[in-house]
Amino acid sequence: MSELALRPMRRRARLIPNGWAVFAFGVAFFAVLPIVVILTTAMEDTGSLWSHVVAGILPQATRTTLTLLLGTAILVTVIGTGCAWLVTAYRFRGRAFLEWGLLLPLAVPTYIMAYAYMDVLSPLGFIQGVIRDLLGYSSPREFRLPDIRAMWGAITLFGFVLYPYVYLTTRMMFLTQAANLVEASRTLGTSRSAVFWRVALPLARPAIAIGVSLALMETLNDIGASQFLGVRTLTASVYTTWIVRNDLAGATQIASAMLIFVVVLIWLERFARRRQRYATNAQRSRAMAARPLTGVKGALAFTIGFLPIFIGFVGPASYLLTAAIRRIEFAGISPHIVQATINTVAVSAAATVFVLVAGFVVAYASRIRSGPWSGSFLRLSTLGYAVPGTVLAIGVLIPVAALDRFIDRSASDWFGLSTGLLFMGSGCALVYAYTARFLAISSGGIEAGLSRIPTSYDHAARTLGYTSTGSLLRVHLPLSRTALTAAGLLVFVDCMKELPATLLLRPLNFESLATLLYGEAARGTYEDAALAALVIVAIGMLPVTLLARVGTSSSEPAALRDRAQDDRSGGPVSEADSEALVTRMVR
Repeated sequence: MSELALRPMRRRARLIPNGWAVFAFGVAFFAVLPIVVILTTAMEDTGSLWSHVVAGILPQATRTTLTLLLGTAILVTVIGTGCAWLVTAYRFRGRAFLEWGLLLPLAVPTYIMAYAYMDVLSPLGFIQGVIRDLLGYSSPREFRLPDIRAMWGAITLFGFVLYPYVYLTTRMMFLTQAANLVEASRTLGTSRSAVFWRVALPLARPAIAIGVSLALMETLNDIGASQFLGVRTLTASVYTTWIVRNDLAGATQIASAMLIFVVVLIWLERFARRRQRYATNAQRSRAMAARPLTGVKGALAFTIGFLPIFIGFVGPASYLLTAAIRRIEFAGISPHIVQATINTVAVSAAATVFVLVAGFVVAYASRIRSGPWSGSFLRLSTLGYAVPGTVLAIGVLIPVAALDRFIDRSASDWFGLSTGLLFMGSGCALVYAYTARFLAISSGGIEAGLSRIPTSYDHAARTLGYTSTGSLLRVHLPLSRTALTAAGLLVFVDCMKELPATLLLRPLNFESLATLLYGEAARGTYEDAALAALVIVAIGMLPVTLLARVGTSSSEPAALRDRAQDDRSGGPVSEADSEALVTRMVR
């Protein structure tokens, strides 16, 4: 058959989707459905509700949110970038501990941080009591510190919890900057401090922008800390409008305004690095030589680096441990804590399975049939992570509640039975929200893991007669165990810590550790929630430990890394070598 006759057949083959592409489309559809529902619902005519939202809620909530985002952005940039440069450019006693210890605040959710410091820094708390004793005062009426329930308190707490996002990305950029760039600037007479401002910092701007955008999205997603600290952000306004005022339409319209914030944050992150181009030969570059600090300078450097760890992790963790021990000694372990732990683990585990399966589907579909459609499915599946949990909860509630009503009405008409809230009452809606929100973690991590597997392995498996599904089971899954494990761990912990979506979509009489903590703190019974908070922090340590190992060790086989590098660079990996290795794997 001639080449001209084959071309129409090839075009038709590309237009016919395979099974993986169909599944990837389904995943992308369900991931983006809540966002579409929010936008379409917000555009419906609600009479005078929208005018009330615009006049009475949006202006104040928008100003408060912008102030909180701006203050948090400045603080996380200063702390994260400064600590990253400190542990990269200088060598002193204790630096090895600071390198991974500066990630510890990631284990403390923002609402737990606010919960702990509200009790510790209250007028009747331990710190103010010690200060009054030292100054000779006898009661809070005579002396009291400024109330932490204010904007400055929220900015401070958010900054010391979320700076690791900037620290992690910026430190990796500093580590990959070639030493010859720094040495060249030093030969031109540039001081070490000027090297930071004129060389290292400009090159790290893309990494800083990424870290700041992640921190701001976490700030926008928060509801517990904002409520505890009396800061009425857009997220808190959505919750109040929906739950307290029973106005779902108004909450939907505020949620649509929050989507604009998300789009602006993403655009700002892209805009900040639109002209940034940085390339280096990772195989030949040398790490920057760290300047040794000894004596007083070394001690001062360690103290500066340890301060964010103390404020963001050691302080709240010590308080939680002490309060939990006191509570256990006084009343034992409450059965509500046990039940909340079981509920949290069960729902988080179920959501993790769905997230991993869905993430692998879109990532693998993008690998085996690269193109604009599969790439679009992969990008659409990641949109949920940029959407705050309260917004996503509304987008999930409306279609799931409509489906529950349809099933209940159909069952009543056909069988005379009432199914009730089949999906809302069973927790399926909550699992759906978790899946849509954290799918980006799974698909991104799995895609990165699959990208390290040479494409020659796919070709070798095909020559042995294996389909794409057979290659997945025999080749890609075994080589992706590390990526799957890491993604599953991160998703599970994020599901356990998620408060906004859980608070709004949980079934009746269902408490997770996060919602139990929120309820006890809202009632002012801090001791009862200390154990729940301590469990969340302890489990949150798992991904921090994983992140601390990044760059220091790898469980990936060295032969696979070498072959992947050779395959990407057009090196010596041959089809015969790949076929021999794949043959051993599949047999």
